[in-house]
Amino acid sequence: MSKPAAAPLPGWGVWTWPNLVTAVRLLGIPLVCYLLLATQYYWQAAIILAVGGGTDWVDGQLARRLGQVSKLGRLLDPFVDRLYILSSLLMLTFLGLLPWPFTVAVLAREALLVSIVVVLRWHGFAPPQVHFLGKCATAMVFMSFPVLVVAGLVPGAEAWAAPLGWALAWWGLGLYWLAAIVYLRQAAGLLRAGRPEPSVAA
Repeated sequence: MSKPAAAPLPGWGVWTWPNLVTAVRLLGIPLVCYLLLATQYYWQAAIILAVGGGTDWVDGQLARRLGQVSKLGRLLDPFVDRLYILSSLLMLTFLGLLPWPFTVAVLAREALLVSIVVVLRWHGFAPPQVHFLGKCATAMVFMSFPVLVVAGLVPGAEAWAAPLGWALAWWGLGLYWLAAIVYLRQAAGLLRAGRPEPSVAA
């Protein structure tokens, strides 16, 4: 039998360990931008990107294990994940490390997902549950970024890093869209089933 979801803390629950982890990840974004755009510390930027992307599950796990699920965490965690992806996309595209078609494909998928959430909220439904496929896709896209930074900016690394980075990027993009189709089907099923819309809170 699966464990019941942890009840959220009263209020916004700002001062929790999971939110601290999320805040540290958030601070890594401007640091990576600075290292990539204003310095030549490319290895350091790649490591911070890898840690920030590879630990996207840590804050959620901590929240559940410590019983510190909070309203702020539920908003901040996915926001930071999206911000990591979008800022990395734009930086790497600006530096010529990612082609524009790849960037547009990821942005289009993000726009579709936001649209799904907005429509579900409008009809009184919660966002669709995160699917394992979506987690795998996000992890692959996350991890392709630091590898592509190393491939494109670190001398002598292209031979081994480029094939790995592009494999992660393109497979991740394919899974990203496959997961979007899963979420779209989930949303369509909820809307077809239907239920009375709740009254709008004041």
